[in-house]
Formats: sequence, structure tokens, C-alpha cells
Amino acid sequence: MALLPPFIAPARFTSADAALARAREIYDSSVDHLRNALQAFVNGEALGGHVRACYPFVRVHTDTVARADSRLSYGFVAGPGTFETTLTRPDLFSGYYLEQFRLLLENHGVELEIGTSVQPIPVHFSFAEHDHIEGSLTQERRLLLRDQFDLPDLGAMDDGIANGTFVAAPGQPRPLSLFTAPRVDYSLHRLRHYTGTDPEHFQNFVLFTNYQFYIDEFVRLGHETMAQAAEGQPYDAFVEPGNVIARPAGAPAQKGDDLGSAPPRLPQMPAYHLKRADRAGITMVNIGVGPANAKTITDHIAVLRPHAWVMLGHCAGLRNTQQLGDYVLAHGYVREDHVLDEDLPLWVPIPALAEVQVALEEAVAQVTQLKGYELKRIMRTGTVASTDNRNWELLPSRDALSTPERRFSQSRAIALDMESATIAANGFRFRVPYGTLLCVSDKPLHGEIKLPGMANHFYRERVDQHLRIGMRAIELLREAGVDQLHSRKLRSFAEVAFQ
Repeated sequence: MALLPPFIAPARFTSADAALARAREIYDSSVDHLRNALQAFVNGEALGGHVRACYPFVRVHTDTVARADSRLSYGFVAGPGTFETTLTRPDLFSGYYLEQFRLLLENHGVELEIGTSVQPIPVHFSFAEHDHIEGSLTQERRLLLRDQFDLPDLGAMDDGIANGTFVAAPGQPRPLSLFTAPRVDYSLHRLRHYTGTDPEHFQNFVLFTNYQFYIDEFVRLGHETMAQAAEGQPYDAFVEPGNVIARPAGAPAQKGDDLGSAPPRLPQMPAYHLKRADRAGITMVNIGVGPANAKTITDHIAVLRPHAWVMLGHCAGLRNTQQLGDYVLAHGYVREDHVLDEDLPLWVPIPALAEVQVALEEAVAQVTQLKGYELKRIMRTGTVASTDNRNWELLPSRDALSTPERRFSQSRAIALDMESATIAANGFRFRVPYGTLLCVSDKPLHGEIKLPGMANHFYRERVDQHLRIGMRAIELLREAGVDQLHSRKLRSFAEVAFQ
């Protein structure tokens, strides 16, 4: 016998606020039910049956092909039919859900149905932020956990919708969102593990880097910003791994600030957050080296539906005319990273997004105070190649029909790294606006490799400027408005309605 929470009847709404309130009511009731039962289980009590609670859903039905304003990039369904998605964490996603609900109501003039789905909430996803009660379970009780509760089911959280391979069964509603609730919850848990910070701290603009030097400078700027007075300050907190929170000078501490503590060692991909009240601040993540990390972290950050992410890092310059410290603005990508081959075929082009390109170029001009021909001297726009082989230079080339050097030349690539194409391709795949601005740190094809003295000088000279350019580009994107940022280029034939 399944032990379920009190039933909350589904209802129809013409108010986004009322729809969200009902979704929150269902979710909170479900999670409370699971938490109470789990606490009883940990205490050794007999539960009397399998404990289950399900996610809320939102559903919309339209009978007409009449569509919304064709200039919109999200907020409308593809045509007549029934569309549905499960919802999670209305506390975290309240602003996001309100916008999606409001747009559906405005663009289609139909009611939203909110109810309890048949998708169980895995008990792991019901834990409160700082609960670790599973640690007190004996090995025997852990084995019994799967008999008493629903555990994560990977079959309910794959990326078929985002990849464009999902086909609804006859009579089954079509999706409203790229991600189901279990898929979102799974990524929220992974983000804590990989970055050392809670998902609540992530901002809607994300910078990725492949070098700790950039993080060191971002931390310095973050603390410098927090040393300024709170009045007139656009940022209201700086958060480091372990959820260590600093506030602007004179600003009072907030509830939960005292719960953070620096970890004994940094997580695999530490994240730092310069926060704004509207979540339009800047998150920076050190993804380390390699396309696997780049895919992993963007797979999970994508569920937060950021407005843009940008790669700032070092690259190998492939042209003899480039100098160490020159900038590369990517407008195309050669994907030899291989980590996305099963999700996004290589024949899919990854286009440059004009709004991001313009912001990055303008930011370089503003920070360097160069323009025209002088700006062109230090920044080159072109194709960036990403490889999964860090030592591609050592591959045998004698009598080879194809070599990396030949392929890069044929592609007109001007720079090479291991992460940028992956980040851009996953941005395309998950409909997150993306961009890349790299800095040339060596020229292996021309005998210019990084030596300790050269590298130290290069880092001192360029990291601060490069980071300030990235932050300025985000400011420009924010000032232009996110309505200008989200692009119809990223929409498929039958796109989901949620951003």
C-alpha cells in the first residue's frame, strides 16, 4: 500500500500568481510528507507501506494554430495540443515560473491547469538544504530505503527533450520545458557537489575559466566590491565555496549567512558568485582543463536557465601573426572534443550570437581604450578549435592522411583550446546564449611555448584585464536587456514554451 500525502485537487487558473501558489502548495505538502516519513524511518519506526509523493505539474491546452508574436524566442507553444511539465523547487524558481506562466496566459489566452503529477519525488530530492540525516542510517537501514521510498530513476531524467529526440506517445502531452522536475533536482544536487555552493547563489550570467589565476582575480575584485558601502551598491553579496558569504560594508547579515564555512579542500569545479537582488549578478566557475568538465558543469547549470554564459580562458594561437596576450573572439567552432557527439551531431553548426559578440567586442574596446585598426591589432575574430587531446602536437604526422594541424588549417581556425567549443555547443543545445573570448598564451606551431618566466609575466599582465573585459561584457548584456539576448536562432521546429 502506498502512503500518500493529503490529496490536493487540480484546478485551473487565469492568474500566474495563483497558479504558482497552488504549485507551491502541492510541492510543499509532498516534500513535508517525505521528510516526516524519512525522519520516522531514521528513528527506526515502521512505516506501514511504501511512502510516495509526487511533483506538481502545469498543463496548458490550445485548439488553435494562432501563435504569439513571431519576434518572441519563448513563452508560447508550437501549435494546437496539450502541453505539460512537472515542477520543482518553487522557492528557487518562483520568478522564473511566474514569467513562464504569465507569458503562456498572455500569448494564448487559455487557462493553466495545476495539479499533482504521477511522477514520484525521489526521497533524496526532498532533503532540506542542510539536512544529512541519511548519514545516521545503518547499512541495513540504507538497504531498506529503496523498499520504503522512491529513489532517483535515470529513465525519468534524460535529455531527450533538449536533444530533440523525444517523441510523445499517442495521447501523451507534449513537453512545456526542456527539463522535467527530476532532471532539475538531479542537477541541483550535482551543482552542490561539483561547485561547493548552493544553487540559490548562482546568478543569471556565468563566466567559465580554465585557469585558477582568473578565479584569484575574481575573488580579489569580489572582496574589493564588498569593502564598498552598501548604499548605491549593485551587488549585495559575494559567495565563495562552502557558502561563505560576505556582505557590503555596513550591510546587516542575513538569515543563513552564518551557516557557511570554508571547505577543507576546494571542490572539483569551485564557483564564486557576485550576487544581485534580481539574480542578474555574475557567477564564475573554474572548470579546470578538458571538455569533460566543460560538458559536466554546463549540463547542470543549464537547469537554472541562465541568460548567458561566456568562456574566458587561455588558448594556443595558431597564426604566426598573433602575439602572446592577444585576444580571440570566437565566431565559429571546430568540435574535436567528442564529449557531445551522442547528444549533438557534428553536422549541427554552432552559430555566433550577435548580441554576445557585440558586447564582447565593445567590452574589449572599452577596457583597453583601443578602437579601429589598433583594436584589430590585439583582437582577432575567427574559428576556435577544441580538442580532447592535450598533446595533439605529439601525434605522429609522417605519411598521415590527416593531422590536427592540417584539419585546423583547413577549418581556418585561429586558436585552439579544450573547452570553448563544448561550452558553446552545450549553450546551443540547451538554448543558453553563449560566447567565447580567449587570450593567446602560447603558439606551439611556431615554437613559442610557455616558459616559467614568460608565463608569470603573461599572467600578471593579462589576467586582470581579461577578467574585467568579461565582466564589462556582462554589464553591457544586462544593460541591453535580456529580451534582446535570448535568440530565435536557438529554437527548433517545435520548441518548448519555457525559456
